[in-house]
Parts: sequence; C-alpha cells; structure tokens
Amino acid sequence: MRYTTPQTAAEAAALLLEGAGAARVLAGGTDLLVQMKSGLVAPETVVDIKHIPGLREITREEGGFRIGAAVSGAELAENADLVAAWPGVVEGVNLIGSTQVQGRATMAGNLCNASPAADGVPAQIAAGAVARIEGPEGSRDCPVAEIPVGPGKTSLKPGEFVTSIFLPARPERAGDAYLRFIPRTEMDIAVVGAGVNIVLAADGTVTEAKVALGAVAPTARLVPEAGAALIGSKLEDGVLEALAAAASAACAPIDDKRGTVAFRTHVAGVLAKRAARIAFERAGGAQ
Repeated sequence: MRYTTPQTAAEAAALLLEGAGAARVLAGGTDLLVQMKSGLVAPETVVDIKHIPGLREITREEGGFRIGAAVSGAELAENADLVAAWPGVVEGVNLIGSTQVQGRATMAGNLCNASPAADGVPAQIAAGAVARIEGPEGSRDCPVAEIPVGPGKTSLKPGEFVTSIFLPARPERAGDAYLRFIPRTEMDIAVVGAGVNIVLAADGTVTEAKVALGAVAPTARLVPEAGAALIGSKLEDGVLEALAAAASAACAPIDDKRGTVAFRTHVAGVLAKRAARIAFERAGGAQ
C-alpha cells in the first residue's frame, strides 16, 4: 500500500484517477481505517487530503459557510457562528461516533461513505448544502442530495473527491434541527433520522420548509411533500399530522435487526414532527 500526502486538490485528483478504483481518500479515517482493518477494502493507494490548503478550515462565503472536507465534527461544534446559524447540521454531524471519533470524523466523509443511515446527511440535504468536487477535469458544485446514489455508492466520477461543503446564508428568522431514533442512548446507528429546515415570515408563518429523512430508503432523501405541508402554517396540529403522513409515505425501508418496515415508517413521521417543532422554535416561532 502507498500512502500519499498531496499538497493540492489537482494532485489528489490525479492520484485517485491513477489508482483506477484501488485508491481511497483519507480525511478523518473513521470509516476507511475500520474498513481496512476488517478486510472490507484493501486500497493500493491512500490519498491523505488533510495537507491541502483550505481543507481544514471553516470560512465565511456569501453570508454562508464553506466547510473544508477535513474539518472534524469537534471543530464544527467549536465554531459558534456556524452552530448559531445551522444547529441542526452540527447536531447531525456530532452524533457520529464517540467523543474520540468526533475529533477525527468529518461531514464530507460521512456523506461520501454513502450509508443510508448517515447522521450527518439529512440535515445537510434539508439545508440545501452544496458539495464542491475536485476532479481530473477541474472543480464542480453538486447538491449534497445528489452525492449518495445507493448504499456505499456515490455519484462521484473516477478521480473526483469532495473538497468542501457549502451551507448557504440564513434569513433572519430561520431554524433547523436533526433528530434520530436509536435502540441505545448513544453511539448507535440511526434506525430513522429526520432533518428539518424552516424559514418564517415576520408574523411567524412558515414561508420555506425542507424535510429530509435518513435510514428509510437506499439513500437519505428530501421529502418535498412534507416540506410543502408546513408552508403557510404556524405548525398547527393538523399541519403536523399532514407532515407526519407525508414523511411516512415517502419511506421505503427494509426489515433488519434494528427495526421493521412498519416501525421505521411510523417513527419517520414522529421524528419529522418533533424536528419541525424544534426548528420552528429556533426560527423564533411560537405555538
């Protein structure tokens, strides 16, 4: 195995392309190293991207935040401005693993691992996050929602990797939240996850809403019908029931040892309602 430390994104892309599928990106390593030790992957080349300028930084851009692909979950939680603007996104990333794992795990790595149950992804999708991708043909931007295409599979082309994730500017009255259900109290894989992002008018009426679910389909997914159910409301009981129904209807889960299809479908609606209430309150709404 060859371990490399490219100094530019272009150099990293060239190494990945040269690897022809036998190269892997190393950012935090909390997925890759576990997979290597368990024998699931045996890369010929490991491309450590932490030495590329900017990939360990959180910067302000156009009123939003650009988060480098090698920024850890712990570093996200320490950025007060980011937490104030996008608490739900940070909550999701901070549910990945233990305190020790948080010092290494990255939101970009959680995205590119492409687990349907990834905690960092639903809130990013609800936020309208956009990934910046570097590849042999240069850089391009892609909505986070379009990166995972199936369990363990992404839409990234040969030689491409994510260099950063952009969270857009926030209106004055806006809030988001992420909740998950797990069998244990911590450090478990989500049975269901729900991210909600809400924007309010001056009178407290919802003007924009996005709802995304995780662990209920082959990929985390945006549920437009669930977001639409909230528009024009102040989260009255009937509206929340319509939200829950839309969220449950969008589910296409599997039965496994952590949850049945029926359970996941029901819990998706419950978590969507709870996350919506939290996001609404954070946006300054009152029920």
